[in-house]
Amino acid sequence: MSLPEGKASDLKRIIRDHLVKVNIHDKIRDVLGESRAGLDSQRQLSGEDFMGALQQRGLVDDIMKDLTLNVDNVRDTENLEKTPNQSEHIGVIQAERSSINPKRRYLYLQILGGKAFLEHLQVPNRISAETCSTLTLCINFRNQRFRSKPVLCECEPELQEGFFLEVHQNLTGNENKMADCSTLLSMCDPIHMVLIKTAPSGDTVLTSSHFLDWRSVLSAPGGKTGIAIELLGVGRDCKAPVGVLNVKLELYPPLPDRLSTDVVTTQQSLERQKTAEKDRLFLVYAKQWWREFLGIRPSHQNRLVKIFAQDENGMNRPVCSYVRVLRGGRLLESPRQAARFVSLLAHERVPGVGSGSYHEQWSTAMAFLCRNKGDCEDHATLLCSLLLGFGLDAYVCVGTKGKHTPHVWVMTCGTDGTVTFWESLTAERYLHWPIDPDDPLTPQSKPSHPYQTVGCAFNHRAFLANCQPTDLVRFCAFDLQDESRWKAMSPEALGSVCGPGATASAPPAPLLCAPSLDPIQASNHMELQLRHLLAEHRKDLGLATVWDDNLSYLLSAALVAYDLERCTGVSCGNEEFQDAVRRAVPDGHTFKGFPIQFLHHSANRAFATCLRSHFCEEIIGCRGDHVRLAVRVRVFAYPESACATWVMFACQYHCIL
Repeated sequence: MSLPEGKASDLKRIIRDHLVKVNIHDKIRDVLGESRAGLDSQRQLSGEDFMGALQQRGLVDDIMKDLTLNVDNVRDTENLEKTPNQSEHIGVIQAERSSINPKRRYLYLQILGGKAFLEHLQVPNRISAETCSTLTLCINFRNQRFRSKPVLCECEPELQEGFFLEVHQNLTGNENKMADCSTLLSMCDPIHMVLIKTAPSGDTVLTSSHFLDWRSVLSAPGGKTGIAIELLGVGRDCKAPVGVLNVKLELYPPLPDRLSTDVVTTQQSLERQKTAEKDRLFLVYAKQWWREFLGIRPSHQNRLVKIFAQDENGMNRPVCSYVRVLRGGRLLESPRQAARFVSLLAHERVPGVGSGSYHEQWSTAMAFLCRNKGDCEDHATLLCSLLLGFGLDAYVCVGTKGKHTPHVWVMTCGTDGTVTFWESLTAERYLHWPIDPDDPLTPQSKPSHPYQTVGCAFNHRAFLANCQPTDLVRFCAFDLQDESRWKAMSPEALGSVCGPGATASAPPAPLLCAPSLDPIQASNHMELQLRHLLAEHRKDLGLATVWDDNLSYLLSAALVAYDLERCTGVSCGNEEFQDAVRRAVPDGHTFKGFPIQFLHHSANRAFATCLRSHFCEEIIGCRGDHVRLAVRVRVFAYPESACATWVMFACQYHCIL
């Protein structure tokens, strides 16, 4: 049984208002506390035990007895919309159950809605998510990531979510020890909150990025406190307010003795002073290091040596803090697969104020992953972090390419001295063989890479500036240990602002999320839509459409081979595909195929793009005798909702001439 968009919203609102009216959160909290108290220390409270406790106390029955819904109109609407061949389906979505460890302490972050989102003041009510932009709140706290359900963009968006965050000190010997007051007070990891706006077309915009210090709950009565968070914009609008988010923090189980407000504020003040002092000392060191670098050669003034970069909140941070050792777990199995994943995240430069201008903005890893697109700096720092996780000696290079356009890419140095450049936007790899300018008689190959100059290279532990006589990449040697060619910063100075203890200046890298897309279902759905669009397009041209299902199936081998080549750089499987097509196409017939890759799985957008290709238009509008058409879609799912969608249109027809 499906509900219209308006009826579904009304139903959700009625249920939510009723649950708030009966004070359901406090009742559930009381039952949870009683259930936990009745367990021994060796047993965990499971979801089944907790649901049984709720039913035993009659809480579920009382709620359902008092809840009355007027669904007659909804059913009447459904009966009118239902065709005779449709059967009624009831879909039940079960929430994922997770056990609560009684030996751990948890922080319950409850989002109570937003206010004063004035940008959406004129948005009319009663519109669906298919025709209006939506807001999604993303949370990252100590390697725990959550995402809210999308809500309509309104002046007061209905962001009503709850997140259960585990607060535990992951140190050896503390596995069975609950965090006490002093341990909680020393945890300076903030809750990173990222607000994403998604347009009906699927385009995403980073709206706000906020770091919440949650430790005020340590001094709150009963371990509960409410906070109104003023969200600010990003980039050039980082000082302008976006809206207000009302949140409630609750510590479970509550502390036996809460801390005083003075103790918490003093700890926070000391941490800010310590961070500010580290930043000040590093800035003094960086200025001295820069003067020494300019003293080597006056022309160094013109080289791209970037020590600091602004993040989405307008904060200047050392570029080394944007790189972290990041492991993809089972989601990414090899360095080349990691490069393929990063290249599938869309590339977009941050527009500036004025026509044709761009604003340089580096993004934290959390903001980049939630938005699923960014500039070349974001791609390069993420790829470098993943390659470091695979055990490679990886660095981010800052320089120029093409017509002296500023660019950032990744470099790895092998144990045998091999230097490999990785283009994070395309996943292409280039071996670097330096040219010796003092030996012009020896034949030297032309560089295959597009990079022109290099000013510096860095990762999470090192920063090195190019002090060779020339900064042209084709003449540079990348022996980073050679102090006559590369001037390095002090590792101790970098560690003071980019190390694990400098969390205020260097937010931790979030773990990757598993793909939420079902590739088989998405492939079938998009293929059916493309068939419909192609048939309608040919109908407008006055042409009939006859499908060849066998030929459509054979196209799968080509699409898999194309994606494998993009991932590994090795072409394989094309011979089998070509042999199968020769057998399937009758004698005297001509075969044409047009493959194309997309970073989305929208059939309408893909079909509109294909029509702009003259070669594809010839296939779609093919005229002749015995014309048979085929289309195949193959979606490859990657972490963070990234996907590679391969589409191939093909036709076979009888050749008269």
